[in-house]
Formats: sequence, structure tokens, C-alpha cells
Amino acid sequence: MTAAPLMAANRGAKFYRAAWRWHFYAGLFVVPFFLVLAVTGMMMLWIAHLDGRDGERIPVTPQGQTTSLNLQAAVAIASVPDGQPVQYVAPRAPGLAAIFRIDGPDGPQTVAVDPYTAQVVTSFPRQAGWYDLADGIHSSLLLGVTGDRMLEIAASLGVVLLATGLYLWWPRQGGIVRAMIPNLAARGRALWRSLHGVVGIWISVVLMFFLVSGLAWSGVWGEKLTQAWSTFPAAKWDAVPLSDATHGSRNDGPKQVAWALEQTPLPASGSAAGAVGIAEGQPVTIDSVDALARQIGFDGRYQLILPKGDTGVWTLTRDSMNSDSLSPTTDRTVHVDQYTGRILADVGFADYSWAGKAMAVGIALHMGTLGLWSVLANTVFCLAVIFLCVSGVVLWWKRRPVGQWRLAPPPMPADMPLWRGAMVLACMIGVAFPMAGVAMAAAIAIDRLILARIPAFRRVFG
Repeated sequence: MTAAPLMAANRGAKFYRAAWRWHFYAGLFVVPFFLVLAVTGMMMLWIAHLDGRDGERIPVTPQGQTTSLNLQAAVAIASVPDGQPVQYVAPRAPGLAAIFRIDGPDGPQTVAVDPYTAQVVTSFPRQAGWYDLADGIHSSLLLGVTGDRMLEIAASLGVVLLATGLYLWWPRQGGIVRAMIPNLAARGRALWRSLHGVVGIWISVVLMFFLVSGLAWSGVWGEKLTQAWSTFPAAKWDAVPLSDATHGSRNDGPKQVAWALEQTPLPASGSAAGAVGIAEGQPVTIDSVDALARQIGFDGRYQLILPKGDTGVWTLTRDSMNSDSLSPTTDRTVHVDQYTGRILADVGFADYSWAGKAMAVGIALHMGTLGLWSVLANTVFCLAVIFLCVSGVVLWWKRRPVGQWRLAPPPMPADMPLWRGAMVLACMIGVAFPMAGVAMAAAIAIDRLILARIPAFRRVFG
């Protein structure tokens, strides 16, 4: 080999080891979180599909005509001492219970009512089931803002993990097809490495989708950056008076309104604005609002949020995120004046910005609410993520020095080639995903200021 090709190969080997080191340290942080997210994600998938999130799959016996919603709501309210009605979830099919959320002194209660007999079937504390536990862990590790930030860092570093993993496994001499087929003839660490790389290649695009769609729920990248500029503009309400509350104020646990609307102010009741809804002179009650909902196209399951306060509105919403339908393109939110019954706002999927549409579809895919096929597909993905985490740990175990417990990451090469390009790429990732930038900056500082200077740490991490 001549000098020039030898130098090029040496530069490539050094860059490979640097990427490997970053892949190792990103995985060190990410693996525990990805395991938790995959396991809780599968729990939520199957609980929602088989049992429902809020009791909406509780069966009843159809008996002809249903009773009035006023009566059903009164029975639900009476079952909770000093209770206040907040929400009604219409049955998806004739043989299912109607669901009411009633807030009482002991907290929110879910009350299932037989719509044919107006009898309470069962009641239980809201958000106290296995789904809600899994959701709490999946969204914040049950640690509130701290947990949200930890998961956002993990998801952001997941982008680094994915990028470096693809670089490490990508074939240097062509043969991409071979890189997508595991070498089952290999043994030991070589077999694990082959399986790890091939599974990573196969799910790379889907993993990137899940990372980005998951980050859209996060507190920094999602709420402060992405959602802030892609929210639905309140100016489209056409001179309807607005309240100080936003749509997001109605989200408590499983969200009731679309992601694109969360930061948009709610319309306010108490004016002559809006389009004709409930006929003038007809009382505005839960029955008449439900009749209006059916009249304007809310068939089957939808959610009705009751007015809160003097300026509150009736909100009719159908959202695939809440399993109201199997298609995000049918998402719709309608606000009705609590005094006049006039329609103050009517927004559907077609009215969202491109980012809002992408998020509506992304949420449905992420949560597996598009039917059994999406539940099965997401389950396969979660199992693949678990395998990548486990196989990554196995690869470390097989590579570590015999009899030693130190982490033994790949050494950082001296005279790192192409470092300017690597820094530009790192900065681009850091700008696109701020928490990844913070984590990478912290890792570099710790590596240079602590690990490289303190022998005890260098023996473990170096």
C-alpha cells in the first residue's frame, strides 16, 4: 500500500474509533431510558387496545332507545358526593357504556353509565389504572419536569446514537444488501455485533421517527420550539371573543385536544358572535349540544367537555390521539357558546399547519391508535429496541477486559482527523436538538476536565 492510501486508511480508522467512542457513551446514557420507554410503550399499546384507557370498553346490553344525556349525567353526578361534571365520552358502539368524568372532593372520578337504563355500571378514580402508571413513567418517569428533561436528553442523544451507529455499521466497500442480512454463521461477539448492526439498520428510519415524534411532546424541543411556531392561529376564529385560557388548559392526563391547538386561546362565551348552532330559543343543555354534535357529523365516539366558568365553552372533540377514531384526518374540534348555542369555532385536520398535520399523523403512528395493524407494528418495533439495548450491553460485556468491571470505551485517537467536520456536525445536532447539544457539551467537558486528569476516573471510564 502506498503512502497516500495508507494515510487515508489511518485517518478513517481514527474517525471510526472516535465515532465508536461517542456511540458507546451515548448508549451508556440512553440504554436504560430506551428500555423503560419500550416496555411502558408496549404496556400502553395493549392496554389501550384490549381494555381501553378510560373505561370506554365497558360492555352493556342494548335495550332499544337510550335515555337522555341529562338523566345519565345526573346519575353520574349523584354517584360522586359534591361532584362537578367535567367531561362526557360518547360510546363508540351501541353495546358500550357512556363515560363521565366527575370531579369530587377526593379527586376526579370516572363513572360508567348504562345509556339504556341510566344506571351506574361502575366508577373508579380517574387515571389510577395500569395504563396511567405506564403513561406516567413513559412521559416523565413519574418525576415531573425533571423526568421530562431526562427523557428529552435521552431521546436527543438517541439521534447521536443512531447517527454514529449507522456510520459504524455502514459497509465501507459497498454491499449494502449484505449489511442488512445478519451473519448467522458467526459466533460469539461477532454474531451479536452482526445482529445488533442489522437490527439497527432495519429500524433506523422508524427509530428516528419515534425519536422526533416523541420529542414533540417534550418540554423544550416540543413545547418551546416546535409547537410554539406551528400552533393554530387564533386569528382564524374570525372576530370571536377569546378567553385568557388556552386549549392546553383542558389537558389533564390523556389529552383532550389536538397538539396543534394546545397553545391557541379558547373562544369565550357571552356574545352574539359565531355561526348558527343550536336553534334560537332552544335551551343549551348537554342533550341539545349532543344533538348538535350528531347533526354536524360527530358520529360514534367523541368527547364533550363541559363549560368551566362564566366564559367557558362547550367543546366537541374527536381526536385519533384519544382513540376517538382510527384516522387523524378526521380530527375535529368545535366550540359552542354556553349561552346562545352558537358555534364559535370549528377546526379540522385540513385547517392545521403542515407541522400540525404531521404531528397529528405522527402521534397516531407513535401511539398505535390506527387499528390492530399499528399495535402489532409498534410491538415489533418495541421488541427490536429492547433487543438493541440488550445486545449493546452484551457486546460491552464480551469486549471488556477479562476480570475487570471498568467500562472500557474505545480510546479516543490522538490527532483526530476531520475534527472540524465532526464539530460542525455536532453543532448542527446541538442546534436542532438543544438538549443533545447540552449533553454533548457536558460530556466533552467531563472528558477533558475530569476523566483525563483524575487517574481513578480514567481507569473506569477511559
